[in-house]
Amino acid sequence: MRVADQSVPKHPEPEGSVEEIRLHRKQRLAAAFRLFARFGYDHGIAGHITARDPELPDHFWVNPLAVPFAQIKVSDLLLVNHNGDIVIGDRPVNTAAFAIHSQVHAARPDVVAAAHAHALAGKAWSSLGRLLDPITQDALTFYGSHSLYADFNGVVLDTAEGRNIAEALGPNKLVILQNHGFLTVGRSVEEAAWLFVTADQSAHAQLLAEAAGRPKLVRHEVAAPLGRSRSFGGLSFAPYWDIITAEQPDLFD
Repeated sequence: MRVADQSVPKHPEPEGSVEEIRLHRKQRLAAAFRLFARFGYDHGIAGHITARDPELPDHFWVNPLAVPFAQIKVSDLLLVNHNGDIVIGDRPVNTAAFAIHSQVHAARPDVVAAAHAHALAGKAWSSLGRLLDPITQDALTFYGSHSLYADFNGVVLDTAEGRNIAEALGPNKLVILQNHGFLTVGRSVEEAAWLFVTADQSAHAQLLAEAAGRPKLVRHEVAAPLGRSRSFGGLSFAPYWDIITAEQPDLFD
């Protein structure tokens, strides 16, 4: 096969039974928390990633409150419904996790997973009340496909504020929460997690570039196709998965 003839490989969820898909999502969810810990995205009890249950679409799997990202296992994950009931698990859930993610999942049936954490670059960038500019190849992932929730009403403790966030997200991959941080969504846990990492690193790159000078923007006709693309999300998570699962196999417990 010639290099030029290669197509971008997909990294979809496996075909199989509901139980197999559920286990796949839970395992990737546990790995995503371990990855977030490695990148320093854990901050006290803040932060949450959710995965929609494949059998019960109005239920999602989420991390329990105050369990370190670096120690989360598949068996720790909680199943919560959109009424706020903990269906599986006996630990408490972060109130903000329920208030935000229940509304995002309800508003976006296409979304399998959503990720939010208080990562440093994302927090810093969110204080500016701006979208990311198309200044790097990675940032083009969000060109024309991210939005701003230009308000801050304190810690998200009710579903009304969660609905506001979901409305601000709209059909996009990323919403920047003013004075708060980033939230990304994906058609798989892998995609949502990779998009969060990419968004935070893109914010970091722009903060560095603007501190040094005035970055040049990528042309619209170049940026637009990459902003619309969804080809790389799941695949780009694969190297992280391989590293985390090889080094920390206890996440499967």
